[in-house]
Amino acid sequence: MKAGRGLTVERMMQLGRVSRASFYRFDENGHARHDADMDLRDGIQRIALEWPSYGRPRITAELRRRGWKVNPKRVYRILREDNLLCIRKRKFVVTTDSNHGRRVYPNLARTMVLTGMDQLWVADIRYIRLRE
Repeated sequence: MKAGRGLTVERMMQLGRVSRASFYRFDENGHARHDADMDLRDGIQRIALEWPSYGRPRITAELRRRGWKVNPKRVYRILREDNLLCIRKRKFVVTTDSNHGRRVYPNLARTMVLTGMDQLWVADIRYIRLRE
C-alpha cells in the first residue's frame, strides 16, 4: 500500500516511530476514527456500574430492552476486554464444629504397620446431620 510521494506505510510508521495500530487509529486529517463499539462499551459500562451482579445474559437482555440489537458473544467479548466480568460469590457452608464437649476418638490407623492385604479398611464420612 502506497501512502504518497513514494513512501510506503511501513516506512512512514518507521520514520514516525508509531505502531501500525496507532497509524490506522487516525484518518487523513489527523482526527481519531470513531470506534464502532465505543457507544456499546459505554452502555455496557453504565449497566455494569448500575447492576454490579449482572453477568453477560442479564446485561445483554438489558441492552436489548434499551433498544440495542446486540449478540451475547459480542457483549461477552467487550466485558472481558474491559475487565467487567462479574465474579461469582459462592456460599461457603461450615459443616465442622470442632468446639464441642463430645469425645474425640484417636486415629488408630496412624500408628499401624501394615504387612498384608485387608488389614486396614478406611471410610470417609463427610457429613451426617444429627439432632444436636
